[in-house]
Amino acid sequence: MAFKGKVALITGGGSGMGQTAARLLAQQGAQVAIFDVNQEGMAKTAEGLDNIKAYSVDISDTDAVHAAVRQVEADLGPIDRVANAAAIMPFGKLLEQDPKIQIKLMDINYGGLVNIATATVPGMVQRGSGDFISFSSMSGIIPGLLMGGYCATKGAVQMYTEILYHENRDSGVRFCCVCPPPVATPLWNQARDTVVPKLTEASEAISPEEVLSDVEECLEKGKFVSYPGKQTRIGALMRRIAPNYLWNYAHKAEGF
Repeated sequence: MAFKGKVALITGGGSGMGQTAARLLAQQGAQVAIFDVNQEGMAKTAEGLDNIKAYSVDISDTDAVHAAVRQVEADLGPIDRVANAAAIMPFGKLLEQDPKIQIKLMDINYGGLVNIATATVPGMVQRGSGDFISFSSMSGIIPGLLMGGYCATKGAVQMYTEILYHENRDSGVRFCCVCPPPVATPLWNQARDTVVPKLTEASEAISPEEVLSDVEECLEKGKFVSYPGKQTRIGALMRRIAPNYLWNYAHKAEGF
C-alpha cells in the first residue's frame, strides 16, 4: 500500500467510497478521521474500529471545515493523507433541474474540495510530505446529456486539482485525481433515483475497492491521474480525438 503515514482524513466518510476508504485504512492501522453530515452512516463506518473518529461537518461550510481540520490535528496529530470523497449526484436536464440543486452540486462537489484543500494542503506542504486524493469522475472528462450539473462540478474538480498539483509538485506532497466510471455505491443509487442517461445506465459499475486499488498504484508510481476500470483510458482518449463522435453517439442513444 502506498500510504506510509499515521493519520488520514476522509470526507464523505459516512457512505460509499469514503466509507470503504476509511475502513481499509483503519484496518491497516491508520488513525482515521471522517467528515460527513450523515451521523448514522459514520457510526456504521466506525463499527468495530476504535481508530476511526467521526466529525459532523458540512463540507460546503468553509469555516466549519477549517475548524474541524484544526480539531482533527489537535486530536490525532498532523494529517498525512486526505481523500475528498464527499459528493452528491442528482441528474437532470439543465433547464428542467432545479437551479438550486445545480448550485448545491457545485457547493458540495467543488466547494467542498476547495474547503478541504485549503484547510489541509498547506500543512502537508510545510512538512514536505502527504497524500492528497481528489475524486473527480469520467463525467468530468466526458460530458453527458441529462447530467450537466454533475459534469460541471467534476470538470471543476479535475481542473482545480490539476492546478493544485502543478503549483505544489516539488513540495513532497503526492497528488492523485481519480476519474472513475460509475461505481457501485449509494452515490450511484442517488443518480438512479433521478434520471440516468441510457449510455451511463448501460455502463457496468465497478467496485469501490477497484477504484482505491488504482489510486494506491498511481500514488506509488507518481502518476497524477487515476483511471480505474477497463474502459476509462479509452474514454478519455476518445474525448480528446473524437468529441463529435461521442456527442453523436449520446444523442442517438437518448433520442434527442
